[in-house]
Amino acid sequence: MTPEDLVAHYGLEPIPREGGRFRQTWAGPVRPDGRPEGTAVVVLLTDAPGDFSALHRLPADEIWHHYLGDPLQLLLLAPDGTSRTPVLGPDVLGGQHVQLTVPAGTWMGARVAAGGAWTLFGCTMAPGFTYEGYEHGDAAELTERHPGRAALIAELCRP
Repeated sequence: MTPEDLVAHYGLEPIPREGGRFRQTWAGPVRPDGRPEGTAVVVLLTDAPGDFSALHRLPADEIWHHYLGDPLQLLLLAPDGTSRTPVLGPDVLGGQHVQLTVPAGTWMGARVAAGGAWTLFGCTMAPGFTYEGYEHGDAAELTERHPGRAALIAELCRP
């Protein structure tokens, strides 16, 4: 199986601004506020230059799921100033996660872990994702709030 096989199989398209390729696989009924009750996507990232999930935050919890391929390194910058770098992957006894919840308001970004080639993962939200709720990260602002993560922030931001 190759990334190209997965792109063809799932009909993956580029994710605007954030990066990677995705397809929405589910959207629940629309709520009175215009948001779907929930959404689910599959996402592919590779080790190609510039192929990463740029730092962003969302107004609801988002659950990340590892499906296939190599581990995925995340950077999570919490509103309280703390940060962590969990890994999605199959080695759960070695500390990786097959499922990880990112709390609402947390800045999140991801890339294929060092030495890996590609990762297929999914994200689920309830209430569901809308582009109006997406906030794109600014490297200078995030570095000011999290100076200890400056190098990772620089690697996971896009203009």
